[in-house]
This record gives sequence, C-alpha cells and structure tokens, in this order.
Amino acid sequence: MHTPQAGLDLELVTIGTELLLGYTVDTNGAEIARVLSAQGVRVVRRTAVADRPDDIRQAVAEALRRTGAVVTTGGLGPTRDDITKQIVADLFGVPLRFDEAVWEHLLERFRRFGRVPAASNRSQAEVPEGATVLTNQWGTAPGLWLAGAPGLIVMLPGVPLEMRKLLEHEVAPRFAARTSGQVIRSLTVRTTGVPESTLAERMGEIESEIAPLTLAYLPGVEGVDLRLSAWRLPPDEADRRLREAAELVASRAGEHAYGSGESDLAAVVLEAAGKRRLRLATAESCTGGLVGARLTDIPGSSAVFAGGVVCYSNELKTGLLGVPAAQIEAHGAVSEPVVRAMAEGAVARLGVDLAVAVTGVAGPDGGSEDKPVGTVWIGIASAGGVEARRTMFGGGRQEIRARAAQAALFLLWRALGGAPRSPETARPSTS
Repeated sequence: MHTPQAGLDLELVTIGTELLLGYTVDTNGAEIARVLSAQGVRVVRRTAVADRPDDIRQAVAEALRRTGAVVTTGGLGPTRDDITKQIVADLFGVPLRFDEAVWEHLLERFRRFGRVPAASNRSQAEVPEGATVLTNQWGTAPGLWLAGAPGLIVMLPGVPLEMRKLLEHEVAPRFAARTSGQVIRSLTVRTTGVPESTLAERMGEIESEIAPLTLAYLPGVEGVDLRLSAWRLPPDEADRRLREAAELVASRAGEHAYGSGESDLAAVVLEAAGKRRLRLATAESCTGGLVGARLTDIPGSSAVFAGGVVCYSNELKTGLLGVPAAQIEAHGAVSEPVVRAMAEGAVARLGVDLAVAVTGVAGPDGGSEDKPVGTVWIGIASAGGVEARRTMFGGGRQEIRARAAQAALFLLWRALGGAPRSPETARPSTS
C-alpha cells in the first residue's frame, strides 16, 4: 500500500527510430502528459531514442536516476527491434519469465480474428520478474508496471490507440492511488489581432497577482493563446483560481480576447451572428475559400452562413461581384476600393446582412514596392456601410493566407459587436 504523495515527477522515454527520422509524429507524449497531470503527475522531461540497446539503456537509466519514475512507449512488439523489456529487466536485475496467462490472452485474441500467432509472438508473453501485467484488450503487447530498487517504470506499447486505452484504464488509476488527490490543470484565454509583446505589456506584473498559478504565452498563426496553469492543487481550488485568473487576463487583453479553452473564432462569429439573426457571406481572393471553410467547419453553420464567392481572377471579381473593372485598372486588385466593392457585391448579390471580403498578395511572387508580399485588404459590408482595413502579415504563403482568414473572422466578430466570452463558461483542461 503506497502512502499518497503530494505529487510525482516522472520522465517519458519514447522509443522508436521512426520518431527520430520524422516519419512518425509522437502524439503519445502529449497524451500521457495530459492524462497524468490530472492525477497530480508532472512530466518533467521527454526523451526520444532509436531502437538501439545502448541508447534505450542510457535514456531509461538516466531518467530513473533523476526522478525515480519513468514511462516508456514502444519496443514491446514481437520483432527483433522490440527490446524494451529486455533492457529494463537488465537494469532492474531481474530475469524475463514466460507468463502463461499473457500467452493464453494473446492466443485468444488471435483466435477471435481467425489467425495463428507467429513464433515471434511468444516473446510478447515474456515479463520481467515482479512486474504487474497491464492487460491490453486492444492489441497484443501488454503494458507492464515494474517497481524496484532503481525506481518505478511503466512500459506501454507505442501504437497510439493501445497506449491511450492502457493509459486511461490501467495506468492513470494506479497513479491516482499514489497521489493525494491534487491535480495539474490549465485554462487558456484565446486572443487574436495583437502581438505577443503588446499582450505582455498589457498583462503587467500579472504573474505575482495570480500566484501560485503560472502564465505562458503561446503564439501561433491564429493569435496568441494565454495558458494559465495550476500546479498540484485540490481540484475545486484549481478550478476556482483558474476562472478568476482567466477573467483578469481576458480583461487586460481587452477586445482581442475572444474566448477560452478550445474556442474557435469561427464558432464565436457564428454564435454572435445567430443571436442577432443575421446572415453572413464571404468574398475571397487570396484566401481561396479559407474563411468560408473555417465557418463551415462548425456544425450548424448553415443557420447563419449563406455561402461565399471565391473570385481569384479579376474577371470573376467583376462578373460575380460587380466590382467595376475601372477600379481594378486604376487601383489594382489588392486595394481598398476593390475590397470595398467585393464586400458590397457579396451583400447585394448573395442577399445577406453582412459580408467579409479578402484580397491580398500571399506570395511568394506578385509583390511590389507599394504592395509587398503579405499585404492584405479586408472589407466588411452591411446595411450600415463598408469598413476596410489594410494589414501586413509575415511568413510563407500558407501562413499569410491562414492569418488573413483569422483576421477576417476577427473583423467580422468586431462588426457583430463581439465581446470576450466569460471564462466562467470554460472548463479547465487537464493539460
């Protein structure tokens, strides 16, 4: 019987040459950290190694020396490069024993699928002496829980589905029993249209005000996420502190904070338009339909979003949206007069209440001295008139297009009278 601890630090070692070659993305590490943090367990280091005995041995041994607790993924299969168990058994000074119960479970699984195991599958029934078998109902490689003089090691298969199921049903409950019910939780305030440095100035000395919580700035294509984290607090206290801190962070971010948690700006726009019973449309050139795609990714968007026009060529801008050819000739397709005409044309020809238009130079070619790559004009048209804004975005072609789509949604939200969602409605995550 383990005495509950206030928290537990552990290291994660992911095993597989494919992880280092870049052919396989390691999603297991993020999932393990997320699930175990809910039990008060903190992953302090992640190491990826190839399927080489010396590399695995060194990584596991060093991790055990630092924290005394390690989770490994990978190397439990039947092939010659699956050597995790052998190395761990050697580190713990115990032999591998053939486990008849594991073998019978594996045989039964093969019978259900009308298959016969290969001779190499017998190695999957070998278990380090003293290890607890974590029965794998979703695959052939069982997980293993081994505690001894070097520390605690949990071995999980590398197949993501099998790993997730074992983590949820076998590993997380065992760690929960070892801790005192304290958790690690996070809550994100989402912002857009404001640089990270400006946000930091707005936050001021907020870290001292929200202690013991911490604040991290996570910039991305869509904006800057402000992630608040509570470390090893009772669940109710963690949730309360996160909500209070999120309210403070959102108030300082001001009009640039549009939601919490996993909020999608497109969903926020649709909700705001739905409350006002307004219909929306898009007119897109350089974004090629990305704004419309963001909106239609949201279930139920048809109640608000009527549709859009992707008018990449000047001829379609004129023919479909009624943009005067003289304006394109005089000012160019990437200009304020053209984006205004695009937005107005979308409202008139698609019969909606509000439309957003986007035209720009996404690159890598096509820029000029007065309209360099990254120049984007966004227009919003409604019965009350037209608003247009020139923006500049950095990055490659895809980043410019994605940032332009996000900026278009932000201006739509602002035009709809958008206000930050209350963090009260957000559910803190366990990551």
